[in-house]
Amino acid sequence: MDNLVFKEESYAIIGAAMEVHNQLGCGFIEKVYQDALEIEFGLKGIPYNREKHLPILYKGQQIKHDYYADFICFDKIVIECKAVSEILDIHKAQTLNYMKINNLKLGIIINFSQQSLEYKRIIN
Repeated sequence: MDNLVFKEESYAIIGAAMEVHNQLGCGFIEKVYQDALEIEFGLKGIPYNREKHLPILYKGQQIKHDYYADFICFDKIVIECKAVSEILDIHKAQTLNYMKINNLKLGIIINFSQQSLEYKRIIN
């Protein structure tokens, strides 16, 4: 466990998500959890950018449609919030794409729709 990428930062982020889940429980849409998580990040002093614009290049040219990551925390961790029955491979691929676009090593998918908070660390 000592070799986890951004261990302290990850624990702080997951702790904030656990607090949101403890307060709200499951059953809301993603935006509700994002709003609450933004408040919790502020209360815990976790630096973040919300819905960070991520332009996508194809063969050196920017395409018309962009990605928006839910959060980038500590300028180095992509946070993708979900309210789904389970974290799927497509969610992992989406998070990995956000990480690649930003040249970041770690992404965390947080799923608020279970009785217990579910999260998955993605390493690039």
